[in-house]
Amino acid sequence: MVQKAKILLVDDRPENLLALEAILSALDQTLVRASSGEEALKALLTDDFAVILLDVQMPGMDGFETAAHIKRRERTRDIPIIFLTAINHGPHHTFRGYAAGAVDYISKPFDPWVLRAKVSVFVELYMKNCQLREQAALLRLQLEGGQGGPAKESVGLLAELSARLAAVEEQAEALSKQLDDESADAAAVATAAHLERKLTGLRRALDALEPGTGGGPAAVPSQG
Repeated sequence: MVQKAKILLVDDRPENLLALEAILSALDQTLVRASSGEEALKALLTDDFAVILLDVQMPGMDGFETAAHIKRRERTRDIPIIFLTAINHGPHHTFRGYAAGAVDYISKPFDPWVLRAKVSVFVELYMKNCQLREQAALLRLQLEGGQGGPAKESVGLLAELSARLAAVEEQAEALSKQLDDESADAAAVATAAHLERKLTGLRRALDALEPGTGGGPAAVPSQG
């Protein structure tokens, strides 16, 4: 049974949280509420999240400050953040959002279909990363339990894992070419860059498991 991804919703207004839950419920993932920046940071101490929807304008710790804390933590720095704001902002305000580490910046009122589609992309990426990590961990156990070299089933699993990752890399390459051909906004560029960083780390981990590379199981980097 595939474990559901967790999505963190951060807003100080209960009605906004309720609206977000209504929009994202169709994704059939686990939605976690936080009514302040402090509450969001507490949730991030214990749970892993696929994406964070973060309101900019909150009393006390606002969205920018909350994002800064998230990006400073080793455990949470790579979690995608989508800023939501009701402020009539200009280019400088938007730039501040991206500078704080956001992958997207959406003004309220927003199109529910667009928001759901954006969130689903990060959920899918998160699920793929989890699947690859689990397969890599299984392969590592098999390699550690082998005598005198990797077993045939381990080599087969490694090949399958490499093929799956190659398929994702091909999709990422197609996305990059599309961004080169079109007038892409900063959100799309940031999303593509985040995907490339994730794939590079996963490919490095997989290469370390290849027989004859000298990496071995201990050389596999963390993909958290």
